[in-house]
Amino acid sequence: MPSTTHLLYLHGFRSSPQSAKARQMAAYVQQRHPQVVFWAPQLPPSPRAAMAMVAQGIAQWPRASMAVVGSSLGGFYASWVAQQMACPSVMLNPAVNPARDLARYIGEQTSWHDPAERFFFLPEYIGELQALDMAARPPAAPEMAIIAKGDEVLDWREMTGRYPNALQIIGEGGDHALSNFAEHLPRIAQFLDLA
Repeated sequence: MPSTTHLLYLHGFRSSPQSAKARQMAAYVQQRHPQVVFWAPQLPPSPRAAMAMVAQGIAQWPRASMAVVGSSLGGFYASWVAQQMACPSVMLNPAVNPARDLARYIGEQTSWHDPAERFFFLPEYIGELQALDMAARPPAAPEMAIIAKGDEVLDWREMTGRYPNALQIIGEGGDHALSNFAEHLPRIAQFLDLA
């Protein structure tokens, strides 16, 4: 497998490229792997629109040397991208069944990093999430899953069960935000063989 030259980072629900993990990943890549193209887009609330935007943004990327990292809902999206592009993926406390879990969030929401920023999570987004679910397919490329048993939002057992073929890094305790994410960066870089 060639070294990764292009890296996509996908944030979670109500999150943004301003999240701690996205910023840490961007800084790490810039400092240690400056030749790697790094993109962490602000995803729209619609899953279909989000993946259409991502697909357009990476259309010219070299499939043989790209990879994707995703956190929470972004981990769910990362599985879809990895399946389409047959590229390696790293999931950080990934959402396993967002169509089920996000149904209670239908309506107006605020952004974590800017509470003044509001958006609507529409009922049709549940169907859009179901259409993107790759759980029934075997992985198209190597996967890594970093999972915290202490995740207060998602069940770690569901996450490990969803990614049986992945290299699983399961941490005792921890939280949904993966507050110790910086510790995992060298391992992620090694797994993805960042150029």
